[in-house]
Amino acid sequence: MIPVAVFAFRRPDLLEQTLAALREQDVPQLIAFSDGPRERSDDGPVEDVRRMLRSVRWCPVEVVERPVNLGLGRSVRDGVSNVLARHAAAIFLEDDLVCQPGTYGYLAAALRYYARDRRVLSVTGWTHPRITPDGLGGRPYFDGKGECWIWGTWRRAWHGMERPATDIMRACADRGIDVERYGTDMPKMAAEAARRNLWAIGWWYQHLLTGGLCLRPPHSLGEHIGWDPRATTTLPEMAVWRNPPLPPSPPIPDSWPEPVEHPDCVRLWRTAIGDPV
Repeated sequence: MIPVAVFAFRRPDLLEQTLAALREQDVPQLIAFSDGPRERSDDGPVEDVRRMLRSVRWCPVEVVERPVNLGLGRSVRDGVSNVLARHAAAIFLEDDLVCQPGTYGYLAAALRYYARDRRVLSVTGWTHPRITPDGLGGRPYFDGKGECWIWGTWRRAWHGMERPATDIMRACADRGIDVERYGTDMPKMAAEAARRNLWAIGWWYQHLLTGGLCLRPPHSLGEHIGWDPRATTTLPEMAVWRNPPLPPSPPIPDSWPEPVEHPDCVRLWRTAIGDPV
């Protein structure tokens, strides 16, 4: 069984959309991590979130209610470690990600297919036209940069993620790996990770360090909807990553691709953030 884990804080209106989409996915188990209030004004919204999670009846649900506020980075790292200690693989979402019908089946099939292939570190249901290569013909592709929106992985791949992002980045540099391969913004994010309580940059460097690949769909299977001021890490300038209206999810492939990074990925990432190619 491959469960879905959701990380929530204080946005019950967005979580309602996330859960409504998951309800149509035949999810076998939901594990929800509810972060604690950061200030008194969060008490009501956090309780609304917890009430909503406790009311899930469409699949077995486990609700982990944090007594204190861990913040996004600590909440995700701790929660992923918790889930993968009990399950060989899982799919992870935050409370502002809405999946298209078929997303769970697509990602679960990919996780099963590549379970023993150590060249593959993760799978994701999210991509964007700015980073998607041309000519895919409706087939998924491999990217050397990991993803933090609508993603899944295995216990074997998460090993080592307890380290600070700067440690993983330095390990890359010590091996002669270009720490700016996917953009000059990456070392800056690693330097800010501890102060801003970020986790995803460490995951990206984990892919670089291990040479692991991320399977991406030919077009996004879901969208990020958390662009309002309540977001803790999504900055206004990131709204350029909104997707256009999404077509239906592609069918599960009859044959999955060989784990080789698409040759356009580095160029597309660097162009997307304005770096010279």
